[in-house]
Amino acid sequence: MKQNCYRLLRLINNFIDMNKIESGFFKLDLENKNIIEIIENITLSVVSYVESKGISIIFDTEVEEKVIACDEDKLERVILNLLSNAIKFTNPGGSIQVNIYDRGNSLIVSVKDSGFGIPKDMHSKIFEPFTQGDSLLRRRAEGSGIGLSLVKSLVELHGGKVSIDSELGKGSEFIIELPINLIEESQDCVDRGDFIESKVEKITVEFSDIYV
Repeated sequence: MKQNCYRLLRLINNFIDMNKIESGFFKLDLENKNIIEIIENITLSVVSYVESKGISIIFDTEVEEKVIACDEDKLERVILNLLSNAIKFTNPGGSIQVNIYDRGNSLIVSVKDSGFGIPKDMHSKIFEPFTQGDSLLRRRAEGSGIGLSLVKSLVELHGGKVSIDSELGKGSEFIIELPINLIEESQDCVDRGDFIESKVEKITVEFSDIYV
C-alpha cells in the first residue's frame, strides 16, 4: 500500500511538472553549485539499494569540482530517473556506471548500464511522453511513460541536451551535456510551488516505480 502511494505521488508530481513546463510556468531555482558533488552524493545514496539487487554501481569523474548554475533538486530528479531506469532494465550480475567528463565549456554526465538495451528505431521516440519502448521492455517494467520526457525537459531548462546510445541486448547509455554557466548570487528564481521533500523521501518517490 505504501509503495503504491509513493508511485502515485511520483506520477502526480511528474504530471504536474510536465504541465507546468508545457505551460511556461515552470522555473528553476538556480544556484552556483559544485555539480560533481551533487551527482556523486545522489549516486552514493543509492549504492546499498542497487547492490541489494545484485548489481554493481561505479562512480567516476575526470574532475573533483565544477561549479555551474543549476537547480540541485531538479538535477537530482534527472539522475534518479536515469538510475531508476538503469536498475529496472539490468539483471543481477550486471553493472551501472555514472561517469563525468570535463569538456571545457560543458560537462558530460553519462549513466550507462549493461541491461537489455533499446532498439535503435526507438531512439528518436524514447524522450516523448508515454513512450516505453517495445513490448518486451513494457512487460519488464511498469511506469507512467513520462520519466524520460521529464528528464529531457529538465536538462533543456538548464540549457543542456540529453541523448541515448543503445542497442538491443547491449545495454544503454544516457548522455547529458550541460553548459558551464554561472549566475550572480543575488539572482532569485525560486519556484515556490515545488514540493518540499527530504533526501530520503525524494529517493523513495523517484525509485517508486522500479518495484514490479
